[in-house]
Amino acid sequence: ATISYCLLLHCYCTLSNYTTMVTRFRSSIAIAANLILLAVNTAKADPIDTASSYLQVHVPETLSRSDGYDHRVAQFGMPSHDCDDGDASITQSVYYADSDLCDPTVDSRKGFPTRAKDSKGKMEPWPTPYILMVDRGGCSFVQKVRNAQKAGAAGVLIADNTCLCSDQDCISDNTEDVCQPAEPSMHDDGSGGDISIPSFLVLKMDADEIKAELRANNLVQVEMQWANPSHNDDHVEYVLWTNPSDPRSKDFQKKFKPAAQALKEFAYFTPHMYIYDGIKSGCQDYAGNNICYSLCTNNGRYCFSGPDTKLDSVITGADVVKESLRRICIWKHYGESDRVGNEWWDYVAQFIEHCDYPDLFTDESCLTNCFSKANIDGDLIENCMSDSGGLEANSPNALLDNEIEMQAKVSRPIGTQGALFINDVFDKGEISVNAVFTAVCNGRLRQTEPEICKECDDGCDGFNQCIAEKKCKNKHETKIPGNDIRDQPSMSSHDVEECDAVNCNIVNGEAFDCNITRTEHPNLTDLSEEELKARDREQVHEIICACCMESANEDEQSRRNAMTDVMDLTSVSPKRSAR
Repeated sequence: ATISYCLLLHCYCTLSNYTTMVTRFRSSIAIAANLILLAVNTAKADPIDTASSYLQVHVPETLSRSDGYDHRVAQFGMPSHDCDDGDASITQSVYYADSDLCDPTVDSRKGFPTRAKDSKGKMEPWPTPYILMVDRGGCSFVQKVRNAQKAGAAGVLIADNTCLCSDQDCISDNTEDVCQPAEPSMHDDGSGGDISIPSFLVLKMDADEIKAELRANNLVQVEMQWANPSHNDDHVEYVLWTNPSDPRSKDFQKKFKPAAQALKEFAYFTPHMYIYDGIKSGCQDYAGNNICYSLCTNNGRYCFSGPDTKLDSVITGADVVKESLRRICIWKHYGESDRVGNEWWDYVAQFIEHCDYPDLFTDESCLTNCFSKANIDGDLIENCMSDSGGLEANSPNALLDNEIEMQAKVSRPIGTQGALFINDVFDKGEISVNAVFTAVCNGRLRQTEPEICKECDDGCDGFNQCIAEKKCKNKHETKIPGNDIRDQPSMSSHDVEECDAVNCNIVNGEAFDCNITRTEHPNLTDLSEEELKARDREQVHEIICACCMESANEDEQSRRNAMTDVMDLTSVSPKRSAR
């Protein structure tokens, strides 16, 4: 009987322990799942954006509201940076397209309010400048705004078509069974780089009121205000929030060092690492244990979760936190003083190139090699990581705590993908070398931009070379007058003294364009296409002969290369453009 009782007690205890283990496991998985969900939601959603933007109806006054209208701001579109302060706005009449505007062929003669008819009996198009209201649905936000921009709109209001679940009045008025827990974020679909006008999403109840006024053929005038980087005549602050697993800014981090050096006299850079507060996310239980496992360090205090760092991933959230701390320390010792951080850029570029792979992300020899190539004292960095509090046990880390505190002060949610701020204002453009360089340059007051910004702007061919040489080659080259070789005087080998007027850049294929049609040159209308090509080739020969004779210091091979370049240019097609 005693043995049977003991066996029964043993089975009970075993079963109790098993039940407890299962309960704890389920609880841990649930919390970890919540952390992953939190990561996704933070990356994809942002709150109603009234801190850095403003939407108000001025006419009619009955629709005006003391605090403006709740709305979402598009995370694409690059409105003008020409304002001298941090805000930009437009106040224009609104027209309702009565369409979702997904069709690129926009009918500007429809919609409300109605307009007078022209001599052909058609309604006049929307008079510019105007703000266009369009319906949500049918295609991406970017596509709608792009179509509106092409139609001449100065701004876009997208009318939501679904009530918020929290708005019982909206649900009741619309007798809808479907609702949404929050307004969607107006994220870029990856193609919004050509958008240059602002766009807001308006809540359904508010949009319905505005549309009703417009359908009644009444004037509605709206103000849209958004934040631009404040301009400065002293220096520009640009801050990148990122993490070692961030795909959006990886190429930028790998290649931006030369531009950062070129901007160092007037632009200050700061990188910040985005991590999760594990305690607030519920990854540390009442006893101080890490219940989010490989997603966190320091017994659940500091965590990371992204698309590539799930519970069963080779690269864990804890690995990302550790590499984040390493980069924070590198910046602290090698970038904080001059705000350029050559070694920081070098290390990150080396890491991305050699260690950013599942089997090498935490490889000590790979990290040591990155330190060596970036001229960084690895022991100094390891000591920094340890002295700040380390990554073990239930101990706080001062540097990681500082990053979490800084996150709370940012004007908008960060998320797992990179976010750039220029003079404390979120930059909506892509995080690429050219785009960030332009955005930083635009952070200066007009007429105070440094020479490098003017030299390497959009009008320069060969951005990287311009940054390296601090000079745009194509802006300083003398071109042959006119775009076509047929516009030039015929030359022969005895016309050497005229070479200066023609300029030998033709040797490298510059300023040569056969895309001029015969209709533009009446004197050539009688020539066939073959005769035109033959004439092109003949005159090129004459110019090359003369220019090469003048350049007697060039070796024979260079002359042959020059001749080959131009012959290739003329023999392919009469419509070949200048290189």
